[in-house]
Amino acid sequence: MSAHLPTKALLLAVQSDPTPVIGILQQLNPEMVCFFLEESCKHVVESDVHPALVHMPRCWDWILTPDTASFPTCHQALAQGLGPLLTQWNVAPGELAIDLTSASPAMASAMTLVGFPFSTQVWLIPVNTSDKESPGSSTQSGTSENPWDAEAPRIRQEACHAFNQGWHDASAHAFRTLEHRVSGGSKPLYRALVDIAQGYGLWEQLQYRPAWEKLKSGIKALELASVWGGPPGMDRIIKSLKDNLRFLESLALEAKEIKSALALDLLAWAKRRGDRGRDVEMATRVLFRGLEAATQYQLSHHYHMKSWDITIEQLPKEMQGTCQTCYMNDIDGKYRLPLLAQFHALAGLDDPMGQRFRTEWPKMKSLFDAADHAVLGYGFESLKVERFHQLFELTLKLTSTVASDLPVFPTLKF
Repeated sequence: MSAHLPTKALLLAVQSDPTPVIGILQQLNPEMVCFFLEESCKHVVESDVHPALVHMPRCWDWILTPDTASFPTCHQALAQGLGPLLTQWNVAPGELAIDLTSASPAMASAMTLVGFPFSTQVWLIPVNTSDKESPGSSTQSGTSENPWDAEAPRIRQEACHAFNQGWHDASAHAFRTLEHRVSGGSKPLYRALVDIAQGYGLWEQLQYRPAWEKLKSGIKALELASVWGGPPGMDRIIKSLKDNLRFLESLALEAKEIKSALALDLLAWAKRRGDRGRDVEMATRVLFRGLEAATQYQLSHHYHMKSWDITIEQLPKEMQGTCQTCYMNDIDGKYRLPLLAQFHALAGLDDPMGQRFRTEWPKMKSLFDAADHAVLGYGFESLKVERFHQLFELTLKLTSTVASDLPVFPTLKF
């Protein structure tokens, strides 16, 4: 990172020698400075450093440590003081530079640890011992490192873990943090991964068109970023992403009102929750909705019937009287078939799905009752995860769905 980039805020250690302090201040010319020092060294700042500066920082303050040789003491002082000071100065994460030139080992450790979330520059400039050179001379050179570049693989793994657990907002936040902190060459990779995580987050919310748009742009950006290198395994991940994009496109762009892919997506949504052992009640309700989406597609595709706007004459004769009596909406006069009635209609039409329902109903009834008695049904008993898995397997059987047909979110691991 160039030493000539503007520096908003600087945290630097001060001990008895003012020369390196003056040199880094002249070199970086920060807007704000926080001196980290012992009480006995305050005179160095007031009597030696300030008079030597041509351009004074707009704001400056100090954080005092009782013992520069004690890491716990240094860490406690910085942990208590640095965050509030940067907040007061309106310094955003990534806008702080750290200079360790005059720091003791304990001071340097504490400054790096506490300052890491806020900094993208850590400086170490060797002291010029020649009396012929003035402080801050152009011959005085040092090294600047962005600690986030070295830490990026570890944080990236944490972001991937969050994604794989379905915590897409947390994953996107971690990738966004990396995008803002790492050096320039790595930024496009993490910017693309932000779009990927956000796209899957929208997909989990069943926002198909926004998810498709976000995922499409993210994949293009990820392909471009991977051209210039990147973590291993990118080709595998991009292929999985493209497979998902094609499936999502059928939901987002298909003009048909009733889409066959919707049932598959809802079953996959429920399966992800059930496999993780989380949200079993909600997963069960979505599983029922996926089952209904499958029956709605079957009625529409093969018999041109809409379950929410049935014509009496379309139904098998044995159902017509029940429909007139039980399924008419008093407000709009339309007939709407609930899920079980949809299955009875398919069975009366000799549809294979309806026939499977008749065969499996004795097994299904107890599972349906368990779901109805659950908290998100109309009861007060928590649903057991075993019940969900049994319902899921029966749903696959009823709908003639193969588990491999369900969309599978990628596993990010690189």
